[in-house]
Amino acid sequence: METGKNLINEFPSVMDNVSEVKQALVLAAGKGSRLSECAKQKLIHYIAGVPLLGRILQGLKEAGIESVHIVIGYEGDDIRQEIGKNYLGLDVSYVMAQNWEKGNLHSFLAAKGTFKEDFILCMGDHIFDSQIVTSFINVDHNSSVVLAIDTIGYAFDDTKVLEHEGMILDIGKDINPSNCVETGFFFCSPKIFSYAEMAVNQGKSELADCIRIAAQNGDAQVLDVSGHYWVDVDNKKDIERAKRVLAKYSQKKRGASDFVAHYFNRPIENAIIHRLSDSRVTPNQITILVNVLAYLVTALFLFGHLFIGSVLTFVVGLIDGLDGKLARIRGHSTKLGRMEHLFDLLFEFSWLIAIAMFLSQSKGSLPLLLVASSITFIAFYRFCYDQFSRTTGISLDVYGRFERAFRRIAGRRNIYNVYILIGVILGTPLYSLIVILFHSALTAVVYASRVAIHLHRIDKKEQVNLL
Repeated sequence: METGKNLINEFPSVMDNVSEVKQALVLAAGKGSRLSECAKQKLIHYIAGVPLLGRILQGLKEAGIESVHIVIGYEGDDIRQEIGKNYLGLDVSYVMAQNWEKGNLHSFLAAKGTFKEDFILCMGDHIFDSQIVTSFINVDHNSSVVLAIDTIGYAFDDTKVLEHEGMILDIGKDINPSNCVETGFFFCSPKIFSYAEMAVNQGKSELADCIRIAAQNGDAQVLDVSGHYWVDVDNKKDIERAKRVLAKYSQKKRGASDFVAHYFNRPIENAIIHRLSDSRVTPNQITILVNVLAYLVTALFLFGHLFIGSVLTFVVGLIDGLDGKLARIRGHSTKLGRMEHLFDLLFEFSWLIAIAMFLSQSKGSLPLLLVASSITFIAFYRFCYDQFSRTTGISLDVYGRFERAFRRIAGRRNIYNVYILIGVILGTPLYSLIVILFHSALTAVVYASRVAIHLHRIDKKEQVNLL
């Protein structure tokens, strides 16, 4: 399911112990018949360039899990071959479920004896926000199982849960009443397998039956992860929804900055990424295309084709956001990719210089002086911005309430492009350069002062802590 805020509830009245888990169990034994028309083994079906099970492992890795046991059954050898014993640095091992056709409870019970300490349990067909698992890592608990539940974003066919004051009262597909659904993520102690055996002895076949028995013994609680995205992939519709969710959340964690990127570029980028995610297009190819178009704009400005060039700047700005999103959605983000921002700055400056050089033919040296001053201010506030992030580990854009508001109107390439287009349409491109100068100067003053204020406060706090 998909929602947009971060909300995790704690239950201090029932949780006394703190455990840190580094291991997980993934149930991947089922046939997935509803996806058989497009995938022989759905768990290794590629979604946005990554096998479904690979996405689960990627999320576990991001949450700090170090070793994963995968329960396999149907076409298990295909899973072994695709995933291997080391996936993204995870130590991966396999448990064969002999009775997987009888239900996921039997698949779960196949892992009995594997764990001596607490572990994370998740389904092999769920795409999810890794923060769901992270919320379990240091969870307080005194129950054999803690179930991640969602109270706001779910469908009618999800497994329903009735909880009260953090404890599970009932669970099942058809229970009534209910007030939330299970997300398919569990924090378990090894004791949970004793409840699984009880459920099997009673003729049950679903994991929910095991949780119900634990709940009847007052040994099952919940953790509300409403607001974090998760998608249970069962059919072709779910695949499309998963790709839309992945596109939406492929945005950088700090989000889009200026109002053009936030309100205009972002929804268009997400729609494009949704369609590109399973294509053969690579992030590097998009980066090359961006730079080719960008320097075409430079040439257009230099030779006086200001209107065509100014329109193309928005095309460049839109495409420029795609390579990073595509890399993140496929799990291909690299430290080298950060170099892209330096090249972006280079062509951004080349646009201003090209316009100034063209206008200088009729306006003298004034356009060159305006652009030289603007570039100085832009370089300065970009350095302040980057230095703050390196020093604190937090983007200045989201550091405080003022910064979160100011980032929508701070000096950015997208906003400068608006000034250029308006000036060209009105036949006053020189005034565009003047406005850009004032906007860049204002941004430089604001950034420098806010960085100084925040770093001074941090220094004072560190000095107090040393005393």
